Amino acid sequence: MEGLNNAVKAGKARYIGISNCFAYQLAKLNALAEKEGFTKFVSIQGHYNLIFREEEREMAKLCQEDNIAITPYSALASGRLSRLPGESTKRLKEDSYAKFKYDKTAEADDVIIKRVAELAEKHDTSMTVISPAWLLTKTAAPIVGATAAKQIDGMSQASDFKLSDDEIAYLEECYVPHQFVGVMAQNTKAASNDKHVWSVGSQKV
Repeated sequence: MEGLNNAVKAGKARYIGISNCFAYQLAKLNALAEKEGFTKFVSIQGHYNLIFREEEREMAKLCQEDNIAITPYSALASGRLSRLPGESTKRLKEDSYAKFKYDKTAEADDVIIKRVAELAEKHDTSMTVISPAWLLTKTAAPIVGATAAKQIDGMSQASDFKLSDDEIAYLEECYVPHQFVGVMAQNTKAASNDKHVWSVGSQKV
């Protein structure tokens, strides 16, 4: 915390943010910053999309109360929210880390993905419009990535697309709790000595 504060004091950074932590960890860090007169974290970058909404349980509430920005990543869930279940891509076949994150809950997630496709068809648009449009009802600054030009086109249109309250509820109502995997699953003191998934190099987990 002191090193990050020094970077702000030196003018090398204006603000600081944090990624992949639990709400209690962010609260403790900002409490320490307030006690020591350090710069507080003003944003959290977490894993959040239509088929992984665990940030809503604690983190979203903390951020709303403490005026912390949520800048979620994986808006399309490694492409899963941009295509129908059963459709295959090179990334779907080769991205072992994405499989690690999503394959265990594929059956439950597919129900939601099919609803995204249904609304896309209803509005004569693409799934890459619907999924980020939902995310924009939760936060103003999602982090988006793409592996195809059509995904960029869809996500760029999402900010002008408005889902109705009924459509938002329709997309959300089938969600079931998900276990944390990957970085978040190991972001605890108890797992500090485990082999970390982000250091394997080959991405094979």
